Amino acid sequence: MIAYLDTQALVWLSQGSLDDISPKVTRLIEQADLYYSPMVFFELELLFEIKRIKQSARDIQRKVEFELGVRLCDLPFATIAAAALDEKWTRDPFDRLIVANAKANGFAWLISADESIRQHYPRAVW
Repeated sequence: MIAYLDTQALVWLSQGSLDDISPKVTRLIEQADLYYSPMVFFELELLFEIKRIKQSARDIQRKVEFELGVRLCDLPFATIAAAALDEKWTRDPFDRLIVANAKANGFAWLISADESIRQHYPRAVW
């Protein structure tokens, strides 16, 4: 089983701050192979640059990969971008590509606190 983490979920996981998650998400984190989209990686760096988070994308990457086994997805970008063309429910390129990445990888689970994502992607959970 595969599950993706959106940007906020990855930040919270790296900080050990997932206290308000559902039992279903707890099981996913414990049982699934966890991934994050390259768009999440890029968004982390932008958030660091504007000082919304305290760690750089590379620092978070090192922590989640080495301590938690969460991996950066290596699906071809062309595949993800093609899937994103169908995500017309938002103008946010990050959300479109993050959802498209999960969809392109076998309609995988997506762990997200974002209500809009959860409304538009049936396999998004929190």
